[in-house]
Amino acid sequence: MRVSQLQDNHAALHGGFGWLVPVHFNIAQACCQRWAQAGDAARRVAIHAYEPGMTGQFLSYAELQQQADRLSIVLRQQGVSRGDRVAIVLPQRFETAVAYMAVLQMGAVAMPLSQLFGPQALEYRLQDSDAVLAICDESTIDGVLGIRASCPGLHSVIGVGAAAARADTDYQVALAAASGHFEPVPTLAEEPAILIYTSGTTGNPKGALIPHRALIGNLSGFVCSQNWFGFDGRDNADSQAVFWSPADWAWTGGLMDALLPSLYFGRPIVAFRGRFSPEVALGLMRDCGVTHTFLFPTALKAMMKACPGSPGASVRQQFKLKLQAIMSAGEAVGDAVFDYCQQQLGVTVNEMFGQTEVNYIVGNCAPTLVASRTALPPEGSQPALGRPGGELPDLAMGWPARPGSMGRPYPGHRVAVIDEDGRPCATGVAGDVAINRFDVHGQPDPIFFLGYWKNDAATRAKYSGDWCRTGDLAIQDEQGYLWYQGRADDVFKSAGYRIGPGEIENCLVKHPAVANAAVVPKPDAARGALVKAYVVLAPVFIANRPYAIEARAQFDAELVAQLQAHVKDKLAPYEYPKEVEFVEALPMTTTGKVQRRVLRLQEEARARQAD
Repeated sequence: MRVSQLQDNHAALHGGFGWLVPVHFNIAQACCQRWAQAGDAARRVAIHAYEPGMTGQFLSYAELQQQADRLSIVLRQQGVSRGDRVAIVLPQRFETAVAYMAVLQMGAVAMPLSQLFGPQALEYRLQDSDAVLAICDESTIDGVLGIRASCPGLHSVIGVGAAAARADTDYQVALAAASGHFEPVPTLAEEPAILIYTSGTTGNPKGALIPHRALIGNLSGFVCSQNWFGFDGRDNADSQAVFWSPADWAWTGGLMDALLPSLYFGRPIVAFRGRFSPEVALGLMRDCGVTHTFLFPTALKAMMKACPGSPGASVRQQFKLKLQAIMSAGEAVGDAVFDYCQQQLGVTVNEMFGQTEVNYIVGNCAPTLVASRTALPPEGSQPALGRPGGELPDLAMGWPARPGSMGRPYPGHRVAVIDEDGRPCATGVAGDVAINRFDVHGQPDPIFFLGYWKNDAATRAKYSGDWCRTGDLAIQDEQGYLWYQGRADDVFKSAGYRIGPGEIENCLVKHPAVANAAVVPKPDAARGALVKAYVVLAPVFIANRPYAIEARAQFDAELVAQLQAHVKDKLAPYEYPKEVEFVEALPMTTTGKVQRRVLRLQEEARARQAD
């Protein structure tokens, strides 16, 4: 059945949705234990470890639970108690999923740390969190051992794989020796489960303390952004739904938007430790039969430039893709990428907006045929997805995605654009995207973080009454769609005009020469600021760029003029970049966001030197 793109169920979904949050709830129990107790647990795949050109390795839900129980026993033997912070410094691999399940079912707090963190980033987080134990592998052990002396609270390091010889405890040996039954801790839904540090683009990173109930709060957004993932009527080990994302399982996008919700629905997720490239990503999705994915806008832009398709076959046809849904977040997608996903990948990309503290609050949900609720997991196993009365019939659910829009509030979340005084802005007026502590029925929204770790002042500053501010600016149209304007500190004025970088960057990426772009203000005495664009060239243009200095200068000047004319032709006259600088790469956070702040500070430093 072809689902009409005009189908719009947003009002009914949003108005009829009700949260069902039990008093006791544990993420590990919901994501693993209940599936491990099912009759098909031994053949229900939880994790598919993938390496190009090699036979995949699989971990079932039964094996995941067995290993998690053994690791919980090991952690308890090493003194880890309820509420203790345990650092998980691992890439996408079997042991990472085991570690999360083991820590969470103990009532301890999992603290994800990226393998990309340098020594300063690791030291700050381990010290600030008072982490008592760290689990590392060969890719992260050097970094942890290098700063261990300055982290006196870190009393033990467990080594996975090749890291075992240098750690206090060999992961494999310890698990093999662990025996006995582990009884999960009956945690309250309100208890802390995860401590994730924010990107730290404006000052020191802050530790956002996430409760167990936050997974429940994430589910409506995950389901909608993944075109009703889990509602396919295939609640068995033979389900064809397969998830993969290059997002690191050590940050919110990889953990709360990929790993945990996939396991919550008892579906397999692919673990891949290699570097991202468009060709590798498409090959992985082909080989693993990936049906649902979360891809950054930067990743989609790279795919669009490297794999544009051909007149005779789309990229979907060339790679025999089975994609049913793509969610994207972190930066604005833009209509160029939106069109590429539809035309070449055969899927309407669902843009999503959220942040570590309150994830999955706004987004799109391309209309999808949804199976009856009678085909879902047993009653009580999905506490987040209940609705007041009635069955869910087979019908097209969702709302049309609009190119360039962040989307609409997901069911269960009361979202508004507010001004400095905490009042909702008028339609079309830019303000701060905010989410209320209570849903449209006046019930508490479970998605909220508990607060910033050891930083009550920052927690209080996050709120205006019951509104939690995101720090991201948007406007809302008459249909309730939000349109991203940038971070509050990314928007600037030039000659009196208010400039949002996203629209200009999206326009630049449409030019075939541009792989990625970032727009920032360059200080200017006359205008206050000039619009400046940092541009990463597409591979074919890099290959054609001359080596000779004079020839390169002429090539660059001509290309700059083309890009300026390209923007002038499509946007307002005051928005075109007065200056363009070609760079090999843009500064990025570990979560895939462009660090415009770094470029802005660079321009301010250059201006001071020029004076």
